[in-house]
Amino acid sequence: MGKRGGKKGGRGRGGWGGSRGPPRDNRVDKATIPRKNDKFEQYYNQLDLVSEEEKPQLWEAMRRDLPNSFRFTGSRSHALAVQQRLRDFYIPEITSITYDGQLVEPPQPVSWYPNQLAWFMTTPKHIIRRFPPFKSFQNFLVAETDVGNITRQEIVSMIPPLLMDIKPGMTVLDLCAAPGSKSAQLIEMLHDGEEERSRKVAENTANGLARPEGAEYEDDGRSPGLLIANDVDYKRAHMLVHQVKRLSSPNIIVTNHDATVFPSIKIPSEPTTEGKPAQNRYLKFDRILADVPCSGDGTARKNLEIWSKWTPSNGLGLHATQVRILVRALQMLKVGGRVVYSTCSMNPVEDEAVLSAAIQRCGGQSFVQLVETEGYLPGLKRYAGLKKWSIMSKAGRIWHSYDEVLNEQATRGEDTLSRLTEGMFPPKDDLPLERAVRVYPHQHDTGAFFIAILEKKAEIKAKSEEKPVAAPAMKVETADSSGTEVKLATQLDGQIAAVQNGAQSPKRKRDDEADVEPAVKRIKADANGSTEEHEAPQPSKTTETKTSTPAAAASMLQPPIQQNSDRPRKDRNQPFEEPFKYLSPEIPELESIRTFYNLSGRFPSDRFLVRNPAATATKNIYYTTALARDILTENEGKGIKFVHAGIKMFVKQDAPSPEVCPWRIQTDGLKVIEPWVGRQRVIKLWRKETLRKLLVEMFPRFAGEEWRNLGEVGEQIQNVGMGCCVLVVEPRAEEGDSGFNERMVFPLWKSIQSLNLMLPKEERKAMLLRLFNDSTELVNLQQHPGGKRPEKKVEETTEQVRVRNSSSPESDVPPADAEGVDGEDGGVTLERET
Repeated sequence: MGKRGGKKGGRGRGGWGGSRGPPRDNRVDKATIPRKNDKFEQYYNQLDLVSEEEKPQLWEAMRRDLPNSFRFTGSRSHALAVQQRLRDFYIPEITSITYDGQLVEPPQPVSWYPNQLAWFMTTPKHIIRRFPPFKSFQNFLVAETDVGNITRQEIVSMIPPLLMDIKPGMTVLDLCAAPGSKSAQLIEMLHDGEEERSRKVAENTANGLARPEGAEYEDDGRSPGLLIANDVDYKRAHMLVHQVKRLSSPNIIVTNHDATVFPSIKIPSEPTTEGKPAQNRYLKFDRILADVPCSGDGTARKNLEIWSKWTPSNGLGLHATQVRILVRALQMLKVGGRVVYSTCSMNPVEDEAVLSAAIQRCGGQSFVQLVETEGYLPGLKRYAGLKKWSIMSKAGRIWHSYDEVLNEQATRGEDTLSRLTEGMFPPKDDLPLERAVRVYPHQHDTGAFFIAILEKKAEIKAKSEEKPVAAPAMKVETADSSGTEVKLATQLDGQIAAVQNGAQSPKRKRDDEADVEPAVKRIKADANGSTEEHEAPQPSKTTETKTSTPAAAASMLQPPIQQNSDRPRKDRNQPFEEPFKYLSPEIPELESIRTFYNLSGRFPSDRFLVRNPAATATKNIYYTTALARDILTENEGKGIKFVHAGIKMFVKQDAPSPEVCPWRIQTDGLKVIEPWVGRQRVIKLWRKETLRKLLVEMFPRFAGEEWRNLGEVGEQIQNVGMGCCVLVVEPRAEEGDSGFNERMVFPLWKSIQSLNLMLPKEERKAMLLRLFNDSTELVNLQQHPGGKRPEKKVEETTEQVRVRNSSSPESDVPPADAEGVDGEDGGVTLERET
């Protein structure tokens, strides 16, 4: 048998392999990329998007690099504290920095964003990352991003969620969610005010008082709302999971489906009084975000390849797919609910024409109406949606109406013009398309974006699409607001409709076409060919997407499957996901948890789940909302591809004695359960120096007289049994500058002779920077007794570091199989004593 990784040039040992040498830097200097495309500029200039006086400003802004921007996580109680740290420390530091002989412009708040939680900076990223004076600011951004307090996001990308008017109890769907920055905004809105409400209810309960009145308190202050974030690409769906997990929300489900045929989601049926079988019930959403795949020409400031690769075909090739996504969104919406439709394209074929076509397919303005946006986001400079526009064909000819196209086809018989369909041109009906929002780069120094709000006025049955004569295949290249390029090869029918959401998406670059979504359940159609609202449309049979293997292509065209089996279906093209199995509240493990933490009976015990087929609590226990539980259980084995749900609440580890509950509270779930933990397992901290010591030192000892070194925590720890505790950092006015001005909670593990704050190293370092402006190296007192770390060796060469890392683990991280190791808590042993 050959050695693992023995083949020359292989990666079996983790290095670069063989004689390939270090990776080459293939990056291209942005300054060398021409930012000009005559056809691109000609088309948009003749549309008169802006006044003649503004056109030079528009194109000048389009040719500049995009500013950096980021957003503070609004649902976090300490978001304003993190923001204040930026104001008090980093901005004064940055204003003193000079680069190329000029003072650097510091970060500034985005004027129109609520509570100044969004900021931007014109200094290029490569300078911030590589210029030494920016090191502390860069470390701040990276650390706070890693722990979920900051999200890097393009400014105009922040607009669509703000127009959705989300309340905590709503059900929300993000149809094309990856990479997840907008989903993160939606989660924040769902949790608005939740921490304060939950603590209020818990305090009332502990003091024998009634729960406060109001719908927001029905689930004891917890938000009953739900976000389903979907993406067709499996790998990008997991990227989405990584993004949303930073926010520690039990109110989220991540799915992996084609947005044009997103499956209907069953929910439990209402009980019947007549004894008749209950009718199927399907989830309807209060709000849906359709941030659809688009040509992405509004991102030319970031995705510079658009300048050389833009063609009018890009937008034409995506129009029909965008219409399908929007129609499917409207089908799944509650009456009175709203869809926010958005693109990062300036092309009216992808913007206003999609709105017009979708409204027409849904029955007109009696069923779907465009909502006035003028009153939203005061201070946001914007243009109204277009009422009139023309279309540029692949050959560069401008067409002003569909009648011109028909006349040309009749006289010259050009088949290529069948790509231009009536729905791409301005509607003959008087639709108030001016209610949409257009944002251009020169207005706020951003990318370009299009946003519209549609409200459902009555139940709808979507009309069937037209089936024009097929046209030749066309290659479509797209890019999204994150600068990701996607190359599409589509077989076009007359409506340029044959683009599957995953294969064409400008929001995703396909790494493996085997991840393409197989056809979902077969739908029913009435005599007119219209589809019921609770039924997912069939994928177009004319669709043919270029794939890496014939099998992958075939999987897109296979007949839809019926979702009537209770057994999970195995799909060779779909990676395996462990099932979601809810635990019975009566199992011994949950009883042990309730007893050990003295959990209030008000905290629900029927929302805990595990990810294994046997439904046994072995290592991790997760927690979701009641609605998420109903969805996951009702749709088990019925073809819906769930990727992620809820938060990790408990993790099992070896306990020092049988009396100690082995299930410790995970950081992700602590804020949800903390208000309901009995006071016996709560330790309070109110002095900065005590918290700093616990952050810097891992496993500080309290045996003998050493407890005195732990301040107010040392005094309390004597009377608390071993195992997991809740450490509550509370503000106390009498402490003054030595105390805190924000409340925080952490999991704390008490072992036989030492304590450990159960935080990953990254979060420890972020908190030290934020609270104390301290970059002290962390010390593991089990590995370095006395708190002294060995002196650092002389700096190694890159090659020495590579060789060492390829064959040995880091010196301060125990082996993966060491007893009690949990990588999510910083890779340290949890209870082993020296």
